[in-house]
Amino acid sequence: MSPFLLVFLQFSVLAYALVGGVFLAFSDFLMRSLAQSAGIGGVEAMQTINREVFRWVFMALFLGMAAVSVLIVIYSATSLAGAPGMLILLGALVYLLGCFAVTVFFNVPMNESLAAMDLTSEATRTYWTGTYLPRWTTWNTVRTIACVLSAALMLFGLNWLTQVQMRQI
Repeated sequence: MSPFLLVFLQFSVLAYALVGGVFLAFSDFLMRSLAQSAGIGGVEAMQTINREVFRWVFMALFLGMAAVSVLIVIYSATSLAGAPGMLILLGALVYLLGCFAVTVFFNVPMNESLAAMDLTSEATRTYWTGTYLPRWTTWNTVRTIACVLSAALMLFGLNWLTQVQMRQI
């Protein structure tokens, strides 16, 4: 494996972990804190968060790692053999399905629904407490676990691959 690919895959481990850390903060304490906000404070804060998430740092990591994951899947399937290559491939697939696809198909639609709601409406409070908080947090926890699992699979696969290559020298 070239030094460039080694660094590229190491960066991927770090990026998966960073994205997972953001999701962990939401599942662990941010959503509970927003749920305890008086009145519509939590709804308003989440609407703001959902607008501000489009800043370049997080989005570059989140979307960039989806594109990188596709490249890793292709590279692993065509150029890496054995169990280490399979772990690396699985790490990228877990990110694509468990993080990126879950976001697109579950979290984003809920965010869009929340964004369109009137803060003064009782229906908004009902949606917030009865639907959004439990479902969004559940799917966010799935994303968290997927990111952590992606990072772990990539790390273990990369470590194993490096050990195999060192033995061949």
